[in-house]
Amino acid sequence: MKKIVFVCVENSNRSQMAEAFARIHGAGKIEAYSAGSRPSGRVNPKAIEAMKELGYDLSTHCSKGLEEFNGTEVEVAVTMGCGDECPLVRAKQRVDWKIPDPRDMTPEEFRGVRNLIETKVKELLQSL
Repeated sequence: MKKIVFVCVENSNRSQMAEAFARIHGAGKIEAYSAGSRPSGRVNPKAIEAMKELGYDLSTHCSKGLEEFNGTEVEVAVTMGCGDECPLVRAKQRVDWKIPDPRDMTPEEFRGVRNLIETKVKELLQSL
C-alpha cells in the first residue's frame, strides 16, 4: 500500500482532516498519516466537530511530530500551505496545498476549509 503523509506545523486542523479524508476515501488502497513540525499536542475541537458532522470520529487522532517519518519513504508528502518543507521525509512526490488555516474561523468558514480539503484529497487519490 502507498503511504501518504499530510503535514502542517501544529498537526491540529488541516493535516488531521486530510488524513481522515484519505482514510475514508482511500480505504484499502493507501496508508494515511499526518504530522507536524511543531505539534500542538491536541486536535482542535473545531476540527473534531467538523468531522463529526460527516460521521468521522477525529477525537481518536492525536497531534504528533514528524520524527517517526524521518528517513521513511512515502509516496506523497502533502504540506497544507503552512511553509513546512519536511526535509527529512523521503517522498517520491511533494505537493503543497495552499489551504487557509481555519483555526480562528467561524464554524461556517471552517466547514468550507474542511470541504476544500476533502476535494483535494479525492483529487490526489485519483492521481495515484
